Amino acid sequence: MTLSVQLRHGGPPLDFAADFPDGRITALVGPSGSGKTSILRAIAGLLPVRQAHVALGTEIWAEGNIHRPTRERSIGFVSQHYGLFPHLTVQANVETALIHLPIGERRKRALHCLALAHVEGLERRYPDELSGGQKQRVALARAIARQPQVLLLDEPFSAVDRSTRKRLYIELLRLHEQLAATVLLVTHDLDEAAQLASHLLLLRHGRIVQSGATSEVLTRPTSEEAARLLDIPNIFTARVDGTASGRNLRLRWGPHALRATGPLPAGIEGDLRWAILPSNVLLVRPDKPWGSHLENPLLVIVEEVIEMGTEAVVRLQPQGLSEARLQMRLPVRAVHRYGIAVGREVTVSLRAGDIVPLHTGPAR
Repeated sequence: MTLSVQLRHGGPPLDFAADFPDGRITALVGPSGSGKTSILRAIAGLLPVRQAHVALGTEIWAEGNIHRPTRERSIGFVSQHYGLFPHLTVQANVETALIHLPIGERRKRALHCLALAHVEGLERRYPDELSGGQKQRVALARAIARQPQVLLLDEPFSAVDRSTRKRLYIELLRLHEQLAATVLLVTHDLDEAAQLASHLLLLRHGRIVQSGATSEVLTRPTSEEAARLLDIPNIFTARVDGTASGRNLRLRWGPHALRATGPLPAGIEGDLRWAILPSNVLLVRPDKPWGSHLENPLLVIVEEVIEMGTEAVVRLQPQGLSEARLQMRLPVRAVHRYGIAVGREVTVSLRAGDIVPLHTGPAR
């Protein structure tokens, strides 16, 4: 069943409307103060808002004078700090979600959920005797105890170290496959969203800037606002030289003629803002012959090389564009192999399909 949500509020500001894909993991991504947690709390019935419509299929949870309490909504909730009761054992924490069941069934269901979350054997411990990863698993076990149709996760991995987080990603994906619940994951981590979610909502000031398949949103922002929220550094202005067809655009970027293909905004003319991911700025290998097939070749000067582990960030100044700086990402081995160094002149290629035209206003 589809989870349908419409929220209007003044403080925190919310102007939000979305239908969440049934049985999928959807990530809500945005900076602090973008309304991510408020949206989860409103769906859970924990935050009263000025105007709300929350429905799971034909079942109305909030609308007009209707406001079903949290206990009557088929949800599980994991807060950022897990919300475990410190005076209760692990098993008792899970059983707090099962008070509607007889004691014998309550215990059986709690142990089953702890096993699903891979923390069986810890039922007699207290929260302060658990690691961060174990606390997260116990919180998940409690959240799924009532077999919810919607699972709300508010930055559940932020309090654990990187290696533990990777293991928990696997556990969540396994659990999701078993439960087939609709999952809403609040995160500020784009890599986390890419690894876990099939659908992504990009938020700012309580409204959706862009939504869609995660891979599409992360690689093809539809507006400059979305591109900046995705931390894409390569955003420039070019002059539209003409369109050869509905999917073929000619641009003039200083002395450079560029061709762009793919989905294009309607009615493009005059100046156009455009973006390209640093990973899509391709180094033309000096040891490999190339000819007219090379797409949008640019002569650039290397201004800076910053090595970060196995990857390097390379800042480039395109020929004839003294104010523009193009960022490229390369494996460190490629930097060393091809002698990429400050002051060196190299050629890069911007594939036509990787150039992303942007709307100047917010995407709705």
